[in-house]
Amino acid sequence: MEELGIRLAAHLRAGDLIQLDGELGAGKTTLTRGIGEGLRVRGAVTSPTFVLARTHPTAVGVPLVHVDAYRLSSALELDDLDIDWAGSITVVEWGAGKLDGVSDSWLRIAIERRTGAAADAALRPGDEVDADEEPRHVVIEGIGPRWADLPPLD
Repeated sequence: MEELGIRLAAHLRAGDLIQLDGELGAGKTTLTRGIGEGLRVRGAVTSPTFVLARTHPTAVGVPLVHVDAYRLSSALELDDLDIDWAGSITVVEWGAGKLDGVSDSWLRIAIERRTGAAADAALRPGDEVDADEEPRHVVIEGIGPRWADLPPLD
């Protein structure tokens, strides 16, 4: 997830909005940590659970805003956070259904952490899996004009 975030960071610019969906432990914060690494943030990118939104200055000059929208009920409450949407790269965890009206474009990244039999089925014979590298299924969907031509993230 961190490597995907690093690759994704190369395509991001001020005003970009990313919605992360997935269960607890799916890798949302790890992906955001990778985006932060790719943007060369100062300090550690940690879960914003207790502050709702945390702004990280970056070496590229565009701040990374990391939002936990889990406790927010609507886009109106998200807007109340006074985030500089146009001047930041914003990652919103648990943002499903809360981004309408915030922007006309965003990336939706759905992460599924496979467990049990589903995880075993994703492995090939001889694969060894570290607990931090459990198989994940990731779907990236570009919404709106900014992401009409979603670049490959290789």
